[in-house]
Amino acid sequence: MRKFAQLIKALDSTNKTKVKVNALAAYFQQADDKDKVWTIAILSHRRPPRPVNTTLLREWASELANIPLWLFEESYHIVGDLAETIALVVPNSNKTSSKSLTSFLKEIKSLKSKPEDFKKAYLHQNWKSLNYYERFVFTKLITGGFRIGVSQKLMTRALSKATDIDEDILAYKLMGNWDPDKISFQQLVLEKNESDYLSKPYPFYLAYALEGEVEELGDVSQWYSEHKWDGIRSQVILRNDEIFVWSRGEELVTDKYPEFEQFIGVIPNGTVIDGEILPYPKGQIGTFNDLQKRIGRKTITKNLLTKFPVILKAYDLLEWRGADIRNKAFKERMQLLEDLFDQVTSVQLSHQNSKVTERSRSDLPLQLSGTLSFGSWKEVAKERDLSREKHSEGLMLKRKDSPYLVGRKKGDWWKWKVDPLTIDAVLTYAMRGHGRRSNLFTDYTFALWNENEEGERELVTFAKAYSGLTDAEFRKLDAWIKINTLERFGPVRSVTPHHVFEIAFEGIALSKKHKSGVATRFPRMLRWRQDKNIHEANSLNDLKEMIP
Repeated sequence: MRKFAQLIKALDSTNKTKVKVNALAAYFQQADDKDKVWTIAILSHRRPPRPVNTTLLREWASELANIPLWLFEESYHIVGDLAETIALVVPNSNKTSSKSLTSFLKEIKSLKSKPEDFKKAYLHQNWKSLNYYERFVFTKLITGGFRIGVSQKLMTRALSKATDIDEDILAYKLMGNWDPDKISFQQLVLEKNESDYLSKPYPFYLAYALEGEVEELGDVSQWYSEHKWDGIRSQVILRNDEIFVWSRGEELVTDKYPEFEQFIGVIPNGTVIDGEILPYPKGQIGTFNDLQKRIGRKTITKNLLTKFPVILKAYDLLEWRGADIRNKAFKERMQLLEDLFDQVTSVQLSHQNSKVTERSRSDLPLQLSGTLSFGSWKEVAKERDLSREKHSEGLMLKRKDSPYLVGRKKGDWWKWKVDPLTIDAVLTYAMRGHGRRSNLFTDYTFALWNENEEGERELVTFAKAYSGLTDAEFRKLDAWIKINTLERFGPVRSVTPHHVFEIAFEGIALSKKHKSGVATRFPRMLRWRQDKNIHEANSLNDLKEMIP
């Protein structure tokens, strides 16, 4: 536990990737093998079930600290993290524990079925007998959240450095439903299996946002345009009669999209397709809000598959007949992809008279993104203007002779997104921020005007935003919020309706989950409209008119 606490302290005290990788690699070279497995599980969000709810944690911590609960709550709202608050308010100890991380986790897992008085005694005992950082980490294990800026990619990079195993292979090894209680470090990480290489994806090629005027790209005949789809970037891999689906975040998500199992036996082995996973309800491209119904679900039910099916919108071919073709020109790769698509989406039917006909196979969840060629950049701009009605975010511009490169590069691929939707809204609620902004009210809720059943105008909340202002603007607004609070609801304050902000967002859809009946995508503050009063803000009807 001491080594794990020191690791978390090292990771939590820096924003530098190299320092984090070195700290993790050193830990994986020194720690006990069982603790290594649990560390991998915790940092990849495979935490044990929470044995105590946060209400009881707050009550028991304030009791041990001998302070009233309201003071603990105020401290919690200022600090912004429950485990850190508990570590700070509980009387400090210079003691340390020789128990392993694995031993603590076994105790925590068994705590779930114990009565409350046993749980309380166990927590008090450990809070009093651990030093500050061990107490912080122990409480994190209870609450289950380690948000310390360690991605799966960063962890696999560190493991690769510690073990000399390829990062892509490690990423595959760490996916799936393995149980840290039942698997060893040798089995999970060190053992070599041929199957580890079957799923190996290619590094994704990423584009920069277009800089300057589009005409500066030169001769339009040397470029393809295609729509930039708003889904989940992925690579779909067919090898050895198996399918593997990787997200751009290098997560193996095969089990989340069972529709793609239809590709096995239809798409030839030795094929890797780069594309976008898109929702496809009622036979047409849906919104990202539809896709969110599938994201994060542990179990994909038949009802979800029926209501929110998905397709793969294919826009590049990286491997063909087992050969890496990324160095071929984009134009050549697209021709191969189109040939593949024609091959797998048609079915030959034999009739009794021995005639053979061909029909389109519409049941396969695969579509071509499609490349577009134009005679002028003005024509390209007109196509970009049609993006929202085609359910895309804008256009991708790709040089016809470009190879498929690694990572984010400038020159051959550009994204030219449509301008965001905007609306003027009224600030109605505020909450303290996190991290360096934990002492300021920087997370805001905004509302629009709506006419109620009595014919009166009222403000209805529709979106939350916490980015887009300068530090000086945040400080100025924070000071105003503190003297214009109407009510308090835990960490949230309602404020006098007074300030108008222009809110920008990428997409919009109807939603039953929101009071306004509308969900916006990526809302953020574009500017503080100090030139407007609240009666000049937009209405909910104005917002709904933007729904395609």
